[in-house]
Amino acid sequence: MKTTLFRRLLLTLALTALLPVRGRAGAFEDLYSGGRDAVLPAPSSAQAADSRAAASGHYLDVNSLDLRAVPSAPADGSPADKEDFRILYDWQARRTAAQCAAAGGEMEHNYEVFFGKLSPFGQPTPPEVKAFLNNVSKDSVAAHTLLKQAYQRQRPFVRDPGIKPCIMRVQGLSYPSGHSAMARLFALILSDLVPARRAEFLARADEAALNRVLAGVHHPTDTSAGKVLADVLYKNLFDQPRFVTEMKALRPLLRQ
Repeated sequence: MKTTLFRRLLLTLALTALLPVRGRAGAFEDLYSGGRDAVLPAPSSAQAADSRAAASGHYLDVNSLDLRAVPSAPADGSPADKEDFRILYDWQARRTAAQCAAAGGEMEHNYEVFFGKLSPFGQPTPPEVKAFLNNVSKDSVAAHTLLKQAYQRQRPFVRDPGIKPCIMRVQGLSYPSGHSAMARLFALILSDLVPARRAEFLARADEAALNRVLAGVHHPTDTSAGKVLADVLYKNLFDQPRFVTEMKALRPLLRQ
């Protein structure tokens, strides 16, 4: 236990050393939920415990991963940060009610939300598939949680009150996007299982990531970092024999 905590501390310190100096835009303290003016309470001790539990992962020990391929969060006021807000305001001006409704239907990040309608498995999803993908999601959550805690980037609507989300104002930190990481990780798995549908699965993951931007709850660089994180995780998952074995066991469950 002490070894794990020490390694986690070292990784956090290493990531912090790579962080840009944060500017005034990252200093907003108000977090919103539900209505535009509702202020979120501080995380409860139960929520903090859940966050610590999530960091354990399943197939992967995220504390031992090399996550340096995931780019650092843009510094407040940097050209990349300004471009994030230009894109956010552009989407805010032209998004449709249908797009907002689609984004609102993806508040949770799980397999059924992202790929339930495109699933190459039978319906309902076989329990073996559910168990496998749930285990994968634990690794995704553990990794993005670790990076969020390191970078501490606030949501765009917290940093700039001119950003008006068209879905519920979610809690938590912004960088990287857990939705985009998990959606792409699932898409990569499905693409290996059914190569002929790779473009379809990856496009769906990209759509899920874009929905977070057009809805106003993530910066574009949050979602691009989430996609890079998914690629890193997938590469490391294939170094785990148990993951490879359990993934192969899903092939007979594919619809013919």
